[in-house]
Amino acid sequence: MDVDTGFWLWAAAVPLLLIGYVVDLVASHRGAALMYAVSGLFAVVLCAIVVTFLLLMRAGYRWARTTLTGGGLATIVSVTIRVFTGQWQPLPAVVCAVTGIVGSVLIAGGVVLLHRKDAHGYFTR
Repeated sequence: MDVDTGFWLWAAAVPLLLIGYVVDLVASHRGAALMYAVSGLFAVVLCAIVVTFLLLMRAGYRWARTTLTGGGLATIVSVTIRVFTGQWQPLPAVVCAVTGIVGSVLIAGGVVLLHRKDAHGYFTR
């Protein structure tokens, strides 16, 4: 049960953080079309990797849980820094703050659930 709930918390966090990333990118007005294309491609590839690791974690792979934990903690730190140092207009600031904070809380909840004692028996591979 903890693994399923942790999986869905992560699955809910991925699109939220993607929305925040896109709003941050568009609101920053940095660079030309090439930068937007490269950043968009990076975001799509990163989301695909995270979803793949989520599916592997749900299949019982311990290393996928470990990788997601490290990536999740790095994401929480990155979002915290971005929220406190970002300089946006009011609307993008609210969108980035809400998606970042809610996404980080969802990831933290998922990490905690995936490392509870009840979940350890699930990861056998």
